[in-house]
Amino acid sequence: MARAHADIGTTDYAVALKAGHHRLTADERPDLGGQDAGPAPYELLCAALSACTAITLRMYAGRKGWALTAAHVDVHFAREGEVERLDRTLRFEGELDETQRARLADIAERTPVTLTLKRSMAIATTVAD
Repeated sequence: MARAHADIGTTDYAVALKAGHHRLTADERPDLGGQDAGPAPYELLCAALSACTAITLRMYAGRKGWALTAAHVDVHFAREGEVERLDRTLRFEGELDETQRARLADIAERTPVTLTLKRSMAIATTVAD
């Protein structure tokens, strides 16, 4: 299953990430004390949902033999007081009818990351020696 590891030293707030065998950097914007050396944590969350949605839509359209030539997924994290939400916008390219477009939007509501975020999950934290 998925796994990631993060290391941070004394540089605020640059984090060296390893996700699978890929190396990434995360950071905060300068107005939050970082150097903007990589995406911020909420940007990574948005990216995970965007990627999962795009991958799932590509797989589904491929299995159906639909003429989806591109899917564009824009995700925005928003916070209003105590209420947080993710706003997702889909844009499709290709010769798709309205029924196919509606079905792809429906499929987007059931991608693996979408379902995980919608149902929430427990986070168990252990302090290692």
